[in-house]
Amino acid sequence: MSERRNLCLLVAEITGADRLSDRTAATEAAHALERCMHRIDRAAASQEGAILERNGSAVAMSFERCDSGVLAACEILDRILGLPPLSGAQLSVRLGLHYGVAGQEEGGLDIARQLAGLCRPGQALASGAAVMLLTPSTRHFAGTEAVHDPVLEKLEWPVFTIGHRVGMVTSVPPTARVSQRLRLRHQQEVVFVEEQRPVLLLGRELGNDLVIIDPRASRQHARIERRREGFILIDQSTNGTYVSMDGAAEHCVKHAELTLIGPGRIGCGFSANEVERDLVFFDIV
Repeated sequence: MSERRNLCLLVAEITGADRLSDRTAATEAAHALERCMHRIDRAAASQEGAILERNGSAVAMSFERCDSGVLAACEILDRILGLPPLSGAQLSVRLGLHYGVAGQEEGGLDIARQLAGLCRPGQALASGAAVMLLTPSTRHFAGTEAVHDPVLEKLEWPVFTIGHRVGMVTSVPPTARVSQRLRLRHQQEVVFVEEQRPVLLLGRELGNDLVIIDPRASRQHARIERRREGFILIDQSTNGTYVSMDGAAEHCVKHAELTLIGPGRIGCGFSANEVERDLVFFDIV
């Protein structure tokens, strides 16, 4: 008899494929759907997820930790919503996330499917059972309050929206002494974390805002978020993120957070005191 074990269960459903089939050749529509599926697979693999089922335009996967499932969900949203439309039709995705037993008779996957089915295109919903197990470094990817909807409120658990920006404060009150902008320089590129861009991603994968070529960097290495209390670096890497700020002792951040007060340097997987072309320099302006 197999062991009953709770897992983080994530169901992704591609939407818009029927509309795309009406406007393009069957081979083009199939290729666009395959491209979306490939992005889902990559997001699952980046968080060490396991594919449980495939059924047409839907994929069910599992993760050991709810943090990993939420990070994978955020990546799937970003990857698929970033795809260009084809013949005027845009593929999207709906995501349902739950923490439970994945067996056929246990209903954990059914809850995740139900949540995905209740989503709008481009939305991810997670049960309270999954959200309550998130660590502080990922809790802000969930909404601060359960979704108020008559249909969702009939479910066993409260339901929360999931996404990169849903749980964070992006407007800083006038009385706060937090600068409006964090400037980052990487090689020839200059980017800002600010009101219009409250999240910035760093890593080796091409989809990041700052692409770090050094092999010691993880594919999704770290992110920087603008919050009420300032600019926060969150590490999600294998080798850690090294930060040196204004002559102070270097910090090694690994699966934790650090407030950036600048000016300083960031090394993704290597010391910020090394002479490296992939160093990221930052200051508050």
